[in-house]
Amino acid sequence: MKIILTGDRPTGPLHLGHYVGSLQNRVALQHQAKQYIMIADLQALTDNVDNPQKVRDNVCQVLLDYLAVGIDSQLSTIFIQSLIPEIAELTIIYLNLVTVNRLKRNPTVKTEMAQKEIESHVTAGFLMYPVHQAADITIVKADCVPVGADQLPMIEQANELIQSFHYTYKTTIFPHIKAEIPKTGSRLPGIDGKQKMSKSLGNAIYLSDTADVVAQKVMKMYTDPNHLRVQDPGRVEDNTVFAYLDIFDPEQDQVAELKAHYQKGGLGDVLVKKRLIEVLNTVLEPIRIKRMEYAQDMQQILNIALQGTEKVKAVAQQTMSEVKNAINLLY
Repeated sequence: MKIILTGDRPTGPLHLGHYVGSLQNRVALQHQAKQYIMIADLQALTDNVDNPQKVRDNVCQVLLDYLAVGIDSQLSTIFIQSLIPEIAELTIIYLNLVTVNRLKRNPTVKTEMAQKEIESHVTAGFLMYPVHQAADITIVKADCVPVGADQLPMIEQANELIQSFHYTYKTTIFPHIKAEIPKTGSRLPGIDGKQKMSKSLGNAIYLSDTADVVAQKVMKMYTDPNHLRVQDPGRVEDNTVFAYLDIFDPEQDQVAELKAHYQKGGLGDVLVKKRLIEVLNTVLEPIRIKRMEYAQDMQQILNIALQGTEKVKAVAQQTMSEVKNAINLLY
């Protein structure tokens, strides 16, 4: 059976991009593999170093989203990154096996640095993110990581570190990591039409959003800027509303008819957005209900992660025992 590691940074509740890109996949995979789901609170500090309370508060918010979408703590082991000190220890060992220049060339890191406009003052913690992630994966000896296409350079770098470790210390402790791309393909765009839906970009629809908030956000969605009058022909390519309908609307024959009507002219953006509002709220309503039910006992929610963490501690200690034996530091 394959071992999977996945997870999220607790910088806020999860959004539709997470739901499409990973959460649905995790619900399915928990029946097919040994799945670890990590709440990456330490990595969340890379761009929230001055607001650790935000990170702590959102640990339970992420947990609520996990449970509400159907992740079962009896099938998936949920744990908190900062409570596994062996991850930090393994990160230090890996840092000796990679150059600073190689970290700077990582395409994912370069893109995120540009998005956050921190190229000239990037911290060491942010730059070493791929190394920390490699330690996250290998501490439980995961051989599969579901990621978006933009995260493939991170998996490539993790495999480079594994190869370097094995070559340097003449051992074969860790399996090769396979990246698994979600079947949905590309990322869900933000409501502003940007390629990526992101908490940091402020363009997300959250799983916890009320029906009214979802409606407000959809009405602000980017469509075709040249579709100024109802009678004008409109473009469905790069049209965020239709991108969402393609993913979430179960009546794809009707979506095809809407597209044809929109392209011909005579269909206004408001009518298309109203359909999307109905579709999204149909998807989100059962998640909202479950989320509110679980939120009645937040301590029990946290206990789920703490219990999972205890299981991971035993795995991490065994892994580090093998690592230290390989590097001759097992005293």
